[in-house]
Amino acid sequence: MDFAFDARTEELRGKLLAFMDDHVHPAEAVADEQRAALASPWDTPAVVGELKAEARRQGLWNLFLPDAEHGAGLTNLQYAPLAEITGRSPQLAPTALNCAAPDTGNMEVLAQFGSEAQKKQWLEPLLAGEIRSAFAMTEPEVASSDATNITTRIERDGDDYVISGRKWYISGAMNPDCKIFIVMGKTDPDGTDIRRQQSMVLVPRDTPGLEVRRAMRVYGYEDHYHGGHAEVVFDRVRVPVSNLIGEEGGGFAIAQARLGPGRIHHCMRLIGMAERAIELMCRRAVSRTAFGKPLARQGVVQEWIADARVAVEQLRLLVLKTAWLMDTVGNKGAHTEIQSIKIATPRAVVDILDRAVQLHGAGGVSQDFPLAELWAAARTLRLADGPDEVHQRSLARRELKRYM
Repeated sequence: MDFAFDARTEELRGKLLAFMDDHVHPAEAVADEQRAALASPWDTPAVVGELKAEARRQGLWNLFLPDAEHGAGLTNLQYAPLAEITGRSPQLAPTALNCAAPDTGNMEVLAQFGSEAQKKQWLEPLLAGEIRSAFAMTEPEVASSDATNITTRIERDGDDYVISGRKWYISGAMNPDCKIFIVMGKTDPDGTDIRRQQSMVLVPRDTPGLEVRRAMRVYGYEDHYHGGHAEVVFDRVRVPVSNLIGEEGGGFAIAQARLGPGRIHHCMRLIGMAERAIELMCRRAVSRTAFGKPLARQGVVQEWIADARVAVEQLRLLVLKTAWLMDTVGNKGAHTEIQSIKIATPRAVVDILDRAVQLHGAGGVSQDFPLAELWAAARTLRLADGPDEVHQRSLARRELKRYM
């Protein structure tokens, strides 16, 4: 593996770093001020639209999508350092570049499995940043860490599917620009192969019977910039059979294809969050005095900063290796590494952010610094896209198989 960034990556890194300094970081306070004046907390501040226009003008658009026909045509290894940079401002930067979840995963699904009509109607406006989307899989009534538990029904009725079920923590669903849901449910609940029972269908937001019931909070945050996380009820929602993505029974496989890139993208951004935490720790340490000397000269603070630097360098190397393997041997060939980074990265970044909060004292848990919100986001990623324990179970079984 070559650890040097290629010429295109270096060019995009330079442009993106300048974009962050010149536009994104200055816009953080502006966005908060504008949001406070909006009629609805779920409306998008005007500055976000300005950032998107500038990012598109600079060619910093759809960088996540390796499909050159629809995206920037970057490999995972090329995209990794760029996603890391956006992680320094996870509320604004991914959205500004049209690289925010859940839209990224939904665009990947449509690009890979969607029909030409589905691409025309939904993928093209998503790629243009004209609409947002949601991915409806998690359910409150079952242990959704096992996706085969899903109870939402997708029943064939002539030329239509009828969908009934209840979902929650459906990211992006509170955003008024969210126009389309990708819904996972069971078309064959009694099938002998539990991984062929599920299918995915496209459900427009304005379809009768689809109710966005309430916003779900994450550690007290409503996550406005992400478009919120909602509880959604599907009460005999009727859509044409042509809204099926791929084939009946293909939902589980599509979900796995979607979650692989999503997991590494989260880990890339987490490293950027950790880098911002280290920067804030260092600035705080050299600017505050306690017990007669700067915090930077306190032994425990030096240990926190040193340990954080070591952890970030380790994580970055593992993420880059994973990206390289995904590019060279495919997602299946990188399965062990994808699970490894999904376990290790959120854990380590939560710990780094926790130390940063501690170093900032009362300020660390306040709205005056981004640390508390970053901590909540990082802690949530120990659950999102599969909790730690699911990945540990799978990883251990793969290791043990060689000895059994």
